[in-house]
Amino acid sequence: MSEVKLTAETRTEFGKGASRRIRREAKVPAVVYGHGAEPVHISLPGHELQLALRTPNVLLTLDIEGRTELAIPKAVQRDALKGYLKHVDLLTVKRGEKVTVEVYVHTEGDLAPGAYLLEHVLSTLTVEAEATHIPESVTVSIEGLEAGASILAKDIPLPSGTTLAIDEDAVVLQVLAAQAEEAPADAEGESTEA
Repeated sequence: MSEVKLTAETRTEFGKGASRRIRREAKVPAVVYGHGAEPVHISLPGHELQLALRTPNVLLTLDIEGRTELAIPKAVQRDALKGYLKHVDLLTVKRGEKVTVEVYVHTEGDLAPGAYLLEHVLSTLTVEAEATHIPESVTVSIEGLEAGASILAKDIPLPSGTTLAIDEDAVVLQVLAAQAEEAPADAEGESTEA
């Protein structure tokens, strides 16, 4: 798990106009909440935050005017066309505290020879892990699987200290037989007999 340190500034102006001014300064408006405390409105350096958010479930160490807070991203809003960060909600965590997060499911290996398709029923797995040891992803082998095979949540190996937070019998991956396409009928209805 990666941990990134960012310097945050508290903000007192709210609304669209204030948010646009913050973004023009290459910063991102954010809110830090959790543990029953009042939400803290901050602005974060845009480029550094963008780089940090490339890592799924990144742990952020925020320096908010001399006070240090640990937080994980809870909701990230991006511009639909240009992709820049518009706003981020952060959830405060404490070392040793368990949090529920979603981690990506990666596959390794090849399916059995034949016309098989792998369907990702769930692309992420909801797990509970210690806040400072959140896995970035989990990996499962699909080596040699044939049509009809399924991988359930309980079949996916989890790192130590991580537990499932969904039904253990939930289907995560399944192997399907590829459907053969029917040959299209001749457009003019001509017979090809000689």
